[in-house]
Amino acid sequence: MINFKTIRYKNFLSSGNTFTEIDLDNDKTTLVVGHNGAGKSTMLDALSFSLFGKAHRNIKKDQLINSINNKGCLVEVEFNVGGNKFKICRGIKPNVFEIWKNGVMINQSSHAKEYQKILEQNILKLNHKSFHQVVVLGSSSFIPFMQLPAGIRREVIEDLLDINVFSKMNIILRERNAQLKENIKDVNYQIDIIKNKIETQTKYITDITALTNESRNQYELKIHASQNLIDELQAKNSELSVGLDESVSQTEQRLGLLQDRKQDLLLRSQDRQTRLGDIGKRIAFFEENETCPVCDQAISDGHKHEILRSTKESQDRGKAALRQIGVEGQGVESEIDEQTSVLSTLRDRVHQLTANSQEISKLQRDIDEFQKFLDKEVSVDLDKAKEDLSVYNTDKNDMMEHKLKLSDQFSYNNVIHEMLKDTGIKTKIIKQYLPVINKLVNQYLQVLDFFVHFNLDESFQETIRSRHRDEFTYDSFSEGEKQRIDLALLFTWRQIAKMKNSVATNLLLLDETFDSSLDHEGVENLIKILYTLGDDTNVFVISHKGEILDGRFNNKIEFVKDKNFSKMVKSSVQPVLSVV
Repeated sequence: MINFKTIRYKNFLSSGNTFTEIDLDNDKTTLVVGHNGAGKSTMLDALSFSLFGKAHRNIKKDQLINSINNKGCLVEVEFNVGGNKFKICRGIKPNVFEIWKNGVMINQSSHAKEYQKILEQNILKLNHKSFHQVVVLGSSSFIPFMQLPAGIRREVIEDLLDINVFSKMNIILRERNAQLKENIKDVNYQIDIIKNKIETQTKYITDITALTNESRNQYELKIHASQNLIDELQAKNSELSVGLDESVSQTEQRLGLLQDRKQDLLLRSQDRQTRLGDIGKRIAFFEENETCPVCDQAISDGHKHEILRSTKESQDRGKAALRQIGVEGQGVESEIDEQTSVLSTLRDRVHQLTANSQEISKLQRDIDEFQKFLDKEVSVDLDKAKEDLSVYNTDKNDMMEHKLKLSDQFSYNNVIHEMLKDTGIKTKIIKQYLPVINKLVNQYLQVLDFFVHFNLDESFQETIRSRHRDEFTYDSFSEGEKQRIDLALLFTWRQIAKMKNSVATNLLLLDETFDSSLDHEGVENLIKILYTLGDDTNVFVISHKGEILDGRFNNKIEFVKDKNFSKMVKSSVQPVLSVV
């Protein structure tokens, strides 16, 4: 469970350069009032910005900073998860994004998007969509659950039921299957190579057991072709070797000299810095002392002035010399890079020479073998050829067996993939929870005096029936009736979150919910629900109808405008003892 503790912000929207701090875990119910534009809804945007990098309302990031001060925008939110204390700091001008855990900032080496993933997936277990469905209900920029596309509805419920892990597992599985595909492709390639070797070796054995005039011509052609390749490679080697050894030697020598020069400059720089430090101490001594520590004689102003003048001149010369050393060092570093590049190119030529020489040796060996057959001077080792063929066949069988194992694993993964799809395990879990969800929704609707039968199916499409069994959709109801459905769903999602301990939180924010389409009866019924939420829930009701709601909440916060800046005024409220 996420237990929000405090939120503080400054230079955010209409707030000034002094932090506005709100305790989120002190009172069970808090009424937030103020005139339009006074800043009473700013806490929603600040909370959303601190957690997700974007406001609750449809406000661009560069518009969140206070337009008067135009700098130093900062939002800080503190909360507990389990036994750990977290603090999120996010700001604009300068940009700030910090995650603190138990007083230690989490490593920021990753990209900002990855840093946000750590916050949402590993800490909050809550994304922006779920936040709006479980924590906030407001009239501004709020899209109720029933107005979300079916796919987004599913994502919200998967977050609530903590089953999105199956989607993540499926992604990992698809990645593994993709790798398996590549491995199978590689194995097939290896099998093809072995088959080619077997085919070549079989033909080789056939040729050497029955040498004919025709085959002799073939060997002569092979010898000729191999010799042509040797001639081409030798010509290339001649071009590559021209001046190569000398160039490599000269370049290596030059690099050695440059490295020595670099080290010398480093030592000179260190020596110069040490001397500058001593000069600085000397200057500080004469600036701070009036008496010689050796003879206890007063130092005359003229003598002190002359020493300081000459010493500072020495200091200026030392600094100039240090800068010159730096310039020289940059030049040396640049030349080192250049010579390193040249040496790399030369070594590439050396490597090419070596490769060509190895290929020439191989071709020459082939020519020698072909010539042996032609001259009939050396007997052919058929046993060795047949042994090699046997090894190739064994390798082929081993690779075929390996391919079979990979294919079996691929098929097994496909079965699991089908289970992890939306139509698999997740749907079965959702089906188990749908009766609970529908029951809770209908219970809350009854408390809100809205007597219909609400039902969500596994595709998250609603069926709503009246007492007379007339069938309706969400869109067919009035705004007040829609709001009752939205409220019932909000409280249901919070109950489900508590059951699963997935995205459960102590915080509930109702933004102008009492100011919109609820009639007097609806207001009373909603207050009744708020007082049944339990001691682990902290409700903030934002409203500009304080005169109607006064005396119904444990605490009251008022926002006013003072010199174009929002200012928070707290006032304690004694709640009524009974809820009608």
